[in-house]
Amino acid sequence: MTRYAMVADLRRCVGCQTCTAACKETRGTPPGVQWRRVLDIETGEYPAVRRSFVPTGCQHCDEPPCLEVCPSTATKKRPDGIVTIDEALCIGCSACMMACPYDARYMVDQTAFAFGDQAMPHEGRLADTARLGVVTKCDFCAARVDAGVARGLVPGVDTAATPVCAQSCISGALQFGDIDDPASPAAKLLAGNRWFRMHEDLGTGPGFYYLWDQEAAS
Repeated sequence: MTRYAMVADLRRCVGCQTCTAACKETRGTPPGVQWRRVLDIETGEYPAVRRSFVPTGCQHCDEPPCLEVCPSTATKKRPDGIVTIDEALCIGCSACMMACPYDARYMVDQTAFAFGDQAMPHEGRLADTARLGVVTKCDFCAARVDAGVARGLVPGVDTAATPVCAQSCISGALQFGDIDDPASPAAKLLAGNRWFRMHEDLGTGPGFYYLWDQEAAS
């Protein structure tokens, strides 16, 4: 069975925000909306200070708390693990935004552009009034993934079938794929490294994994 997930190698992320920019340019999200963002975390005490960069966004959980509270069934979980929002069903109640422990959902009430009233080419092309007053979030570029699979491409291997954030990552820190397939690059990374998931103790079963060290040799 297919289970798509994102793997972020924290040893490789340089905090360049290319994934954030690629997402905004491809999906046309308005100012203040970042479906893929990178946290900049500083730890330690001077002079032993370290900066870490942590890509984050919707975690595409096995047990999405957002789905449980949605009164209109707009939030759905696909068999392949991708969590989506049907904007035609969303009533804008924001219950899912409050239920999400990852702060990964957004809602805007009016059209806005990065530089005032004048839309950049991609903003004008992708502006969609159907997104006003409803909740939006990362969907792992589901349409791109589906279109690629229909052409016989492999998500996480072929760029045209891979979410733009992972496809654009300059350091290779973001990898996407079917973690139920041992041959996929994402599954191999999880098998060969130590990893953790955000707020895993909540029982959400996030589909976003973070690598931090080599797996100890047995």
